Amino acid sequence: MREMTMQELQDELGNLKSELFKLRFQHATNQLDNPLQLKMVKKDIARVKTTIRENEIADEANKEVKEAVE
Repeated sequence: MREMTMQELQDELGNLKSELFKLRFQHATNQLDNPLQLKMVKKDIARVKTTIRENEIADEANKEVKEAVE
């Protein structure tokens, strides 16, 4: 996941959020076979958001280093 570009991470986040919506809807209508899927998708969303934030922090640090060198 860390090798993915920001655009790929944003796309993955959107896909996971739509999947979570579908799973919640299935759960509400008692059609969800495995309730642990909800937990797994939420953890995947957290992983993607963490990776996005790590990339943002790294970009900010690189920007500060470049400014200090100039």
